[in-house]
Amino acid sequence: MGACARETPRGRCLVRTGLLTDGEPVLLIDRKERRYLLTLHAGAIADLRGGKLPHDQLIGSPEGRYVRTTRGEAFLMIRPTLGEFVLAMPRGAQVIYPKDLGAILLAADIYPGAKVLEAGTGSGALTMTLLRAVGPAGQVYSYEVRPEFARQASQNIARYLGSSDNLITRMQDVYAGIPDAPLDRILLDVPEPWRVAPHAIPALRAGGILMSYVPTVPQAAHMVETLRHSGAFAMLETFETLVRPWNIDGASVRPAHRMVAHTAFITTARRVEMDTLQTSTTTPTPE
Repeated sequence: MGACARETPRGRCLVRTGLLTDGEPVLLIDRKERRYLLTLHAGAIADLRGGKLPHDQLIGSPEGRYVRTTRGEAFLMIRPTLGEFVLAMPRGAQVIYPKDLGAILLAADIYPGAKVLEAGTGSGALTMTLLRAVGPAGQVYSYEVRPEFARQASQNIARYLGSSDNLITRMQDVYAGIPDAPLDRILLDVPEPWRVAPHAIPALRAGGILMSYVPTVPQAAHMVETLRHSGAFAMLETFETLVRPWNIDGASVRPAHRMVAHTAFITTARRVEMDTLQTSTTTPTPE
């Protein structure tokens, strides 16, 4: 049987090791580096471009090896990393790319035991990333207003992480309010994050971090100005992440022809007590 390297008190597996088990997702990679994401089920048969592959041939075996289809085609079989799963999983909403997920974890300082709110849930990419980062002692609240997105995200999360004992999902419009407080972090992947600022101020603890994820400059600028004028946030920063892969093959060493360039602007801000801000409207008296 497979082993869980780390699990929550209620049995949700954060990292799987050992032999592959029924119900686990696996990634198959062919000789042209095409990728196929499967969930193993006893008795099922995968119909791939290179032939058929019985799931029973994979269940109970180790990962990191080559398997052959009924037509003799070889596929590398591995457990997908979270980043690989995010790119291959079914989606309703556009996912946050792995390059941004990694940046978000550090920029928003997501730590074990944190209480984090995300809005909206989308396809669940950020949700799964947060669940692994906050660990068994943390709590993730996820708000979504579209039922079809919430259903798809729930399926993706269950497929990769299993049951989620420290995830609370709500059909909640974050523009209307934040019923869960106090929070250590608030992460916003919504079109108008500035509308959440009035609700975030009482919900976020002093020193906590608010983050927004938006695709355009006007959205990022509007968010920054709203937070700045509120007087309740400091240390505002906005950035984007760009990833340029390299091709290294013998004497051919060059940048890849395609890169994962702009996807979104990430803005972070620290919640501060407004009465500690040193502001003055007094006009100096001329000598």
